[in-house]
Amino acid sequence: MVKHIVLWKFRPGTEAEQKQFLDGLRGLYGVIPQIKEQEVGVNAGAGNYDAALVSVFDSMEDLAAYQSDHRHVAVASICKAIREDRVAVDYEF
Repeated sequence: MVKHIVLWKFRPGTEAEQKQFLDGLRGLYGVIPQIKEQEVGVNAGAGNYDAALVSVFDSMEDLAAYQSDHRHVAVASICKAIREDRVAVDYEF
């Protein structure tokens, strides 16, 4: 099993695009079959990063398939225009 964790810091004034992006990520669960579990959340505190994605996949190959899936690529393209920073970690458990 692989856990895929991503954090984003968004540019100010992009709230509508942030919602579109995060709703788009949520919409991938149950559509892209490699995603076994998924959580998308917005930071409830102040500072640090603005949103997080935590996903579970059966293997690194399934994660790679998800990342190259055209539906994920379309959603990810929204984020590239609105993010200030992105960090990610993938680990096997």
